[in-house]
Amino acid sequence: MCSKAQVRCYYSMVASFYVQNFGCRATQADGAAIERQFENQGLERADAAADAEIVVLNTCTVTAAADQDARAAIRRVHRENPQAKIVVTGCYAQRAPEELAAIPGVAQVIGNSHKHKLAGIAVTENLHRSATPSPATGSFVPLNTLSAASDPSQRPTTDDQRPAFGQRQLFVSDIFAHTELITAPVFDAANERTRPNLKVQDGCDNRCSFCIIPFVRGQSRSMKQDQILREVNVLVTAGYRELVISGINLGRWGRDLEAVDRPQVTSDRFSTERVGKTAEIVGSSRRPDFVSLIRAIVQHTRLEKLRISSVEPMDWTDELIALVASSPRIAKHAHVPMQSGSDAVLRRMHRKYRPWHYREKIEKIRVTMPTAAIGADVMVGFPGETDTEFDETYRMIEDLPFTYLHVFTYSPRPGTPAADLPRQVPVHVARERNRILRELAEQKKLSFMRSFIGQTVEAITLTGAGKSGVDTPFREDHGFTEALTDNYLKLRFYGAHPPNLWIRGQVLEVQDAALVATIKSRIESHNVPPPVWGAG
Repeated sequence: MCSKAQVRCYYSMVASFYVQNFGCRATQADGAAIERQFENQGLERADAAADAEIVVLNTCTVTAAADQDARAAIRRVHRENPQAKIVVTGCYAQRAPEELAAIPGVAQVIGNSHKHKLAGIAVTENLHRSATPSPATGSFVPLNTLSAASDPSQRPTTDDQRPAFGQRQLFVSDIFAHTELITAPVFDAANERTRPNLKVQDGCDNRCSFCIIPFVRGQSRSMKQDQILREVNVLVTAGYRELVISGINLGRWGRDLEAVDRPQVTSDRFSTERVGKTAEIVGSSRRPDFVSLIRAIVQHTRLEKLRISSVEPMDWTDELIALVASSPRIAKHAHVPMQSGSDAVLRRMHRKYRPWHYREKIEKIRVTMPTAAIGADVMVGFPGETDTEFDETYRMIEDLPFTYLHVFTYSPRPGTPAADLPRQVPVHVARERNRILRELAEQKKLSFMRSFIGQTVEAITLTGAGKSGVDTPFREDHGFTEALTDNYLKLRFYGAHPPNLWIRGQVLEVQDAALVATIKSRIESHNVPPPVWGAG
């Protein structure tokens, strides 16, 4: 039973939290889920780390630079807000918890293995430390944790023993025993009223020799389709018109789920996106896969535009390519990690495809979708990469119809096979190769953008007007509205327009790495058909 003093304390000082994320879309999604956990505990989100009582740093460890950024952020938070309880979580926390716990100011390190109950751990342990709360000391008691905190069986533990008060606490266990998948829609600060991101898959069963991610995120696991459809429908009801789905190894979605018996629509009589055939509903039993998920989102929701994030080359099946090409409700955008154009390097990386496989996929995407954005991740400076092997990568990129690249310099990760390979490439050589590929990527992107001058494109507005809101010819001191085209090009419309509008515009020029366009018409809706059946 809660005492009156505890209840008064709760109402006089509701605790605040702040989550700072580092790294990929999956980490951003984890951060959104952590925020949801704290809100469910009754805490309020602070505007900045300096204003929060609990600060969560959700880390990345994909490179040494990512580790360095996290350590610098911890020290900065502790310096600017010395009274804050600093909780470090994420991939770096899973990989090296003791290293992080040794940094002054860190109160708890909670690995990905325990991330699904992070808020409960942080709040409950705070409550244990403040058995007699007092507003004068800044302590707090979230009301809905009082009864649970008084029951020792409800207290979070690690290795069956809760750490003593005053000690830095580690909550990390075997990630491969972890089956939880936490997620919540991510509303990027710049695009929070337009394009939420929903993580539907986590973990990875591949073992690329350079990658630490499987060892900090565990085995591949998927959000169930019904839950995904519920999340999508909630976002659609809230007015969102475009959604990005993401995952660590997105194309593997569904392979860990059990086969289901349910009718399948073989074509969609409500839309031209099924080649105009009449819908045929037949019984089937099949294990869910990524293509079936995309079809389900199109058929069971009224989402206007679905954008697919990174999918590995061999998961771009003919069926997936055809589906993306045929549906006006799926963005014409394919991000296909490449890593290297050298067969020898790909083999040392333990990648599961050869350069000719990759080339075939990219060429098929371009033939099927002539105006699609096609992007890739490329790594330079992998151990043993010779000038000849780098040149193979350069020539392959030069030949293929990429519209943008993400170029990374190899960073050895402790515990990965590549870290122990001989002939590590000197840093200055790797950086020069990075620069060369970035220049090539910029040339290809600019050429692609210029091909749309004079063309009509569709784009969704991301922000309100820049600078002034005057609807006048585009100049730096006049108003514009930023938007993103269906095929992933930054675009600026003249004048001030609210976010979340689909607009057709005519491209006039390319300026400062963006298309500049005038508005031809607004798209009130994309004539989305009603769902074929409910989300069940």
